[in-house]
Amino acid sequence: MSLTPEQRITLHGFNNLTKSLAFNMYDICYTKTKEEREAYLAYIDEQYNSERLTKILKHVTDIIGAHVLNIARQDYEPQGASVTILVSEGPVETAPTESFEESPGPLPDTVVAALDKSHITVHTYPEYHPDEGISTFRADIDVSTCGEISPLKALNYLIHSFDTDIMTIDYRVRGFTRDITGHKLFIDHDISSIQNYIPDEIIDQYDMIDVNVYQENIFHTKCKLREFDLNNYLFGYTKEKLSPAEQKVITEQLRHEMDEIFYGKNITR
Repeated sequence: MSLTPEQRITLHGFNNLTKSLAFNMYDICYTKTKEEREAYLAYIDEQYNSERLTKILKHVTDIIGAHVLNIARQDYEPQGASVTILVSEGPVETAPTESFEESPGPLPDTVVAALDKSHITVHTYPEYHPDEGISTFRADIDVSTCGEISPLKALNYLIHSFDTDIMTIDYRVRGFTRDITGHKLFIDHDISSIQNYIPDEIIDQYDMIDVNVYQENIFHTKCKLREFDLNNYLFGYTKEKLSPAEQKVITEQLRHEMDEIFYGKNITR
C-alpha cells in the first residue's frame, strides 16, 4: 500500500485500527553517597511530578488532535508519579495530509484528526543500585489511538520533553478496518522504520537498532546516546573534583549500566 499525501482511503464506517506507541526513556546518574542518591531522586521527583507530566501529555493530545475526557494523576511516596488521560475524537472532518508521511511530528503544534476510544498514560520509576552508586530514572509513556493519524507524530515532542540517555520505542497497529468494498485493511499507512519519525539531528546523537516484524505490523527501535561526557552523569559536582582513576572507574560503571539497559540483559564485566 502506498499513499500520496493527497490520497485517503474511503472506509466503510469508522477507522477501527488501533495504533499504539510505547515510548520508554532512561536517565542515568552516578550517585556515590546516600545523600547524593536522595538528592537525585528528590530532583527527579520534582522535575517529573504529576503536574508537569500532565502538561506534557496535554501537548500530546494537541498533536494527535484529541479531546481530553478525563485526567487521573497521582504522585507516589517515596517517589514516582502516574498520569492517565482518556481522550475522544476531535471535531474536524479531515485528517492532516502529513499523517500519511513518515516524518517527525510538530514541537508541539495543533494537529487534528478523528480519534475515539483512546488513551495516553505515563508512569515513572526512579530506582538505584544498592551498592555501586548508580541511580536511574525511567518513564514509560503509552499513546493509543484510533483514527487516521499515527501516535508516532507525538514521538518528536516526547523525545524533546525528557533528558534521555536511552530510549526504547515500540509501535504496533492492531485489528482491522474495512474499505467501502468490504476489503480488510490491517494498516492504513506506509511505515518502514520508527526512525523515519525521528528528526535527523536526534538520530545523529544516538546509536540505533531496529527490530521489525513487518508482516505483523510490529516495529521496535532502541537508542543509546552516542557521546559521553562524565559531567552529565554527576550530581552536584563536576569531574574536575575526581582523580583520573576515579573518573575511569565511574565512567566504566556508567557505560556498563547503559549497555545492559540498551541490550536488555546482564553483561559480565
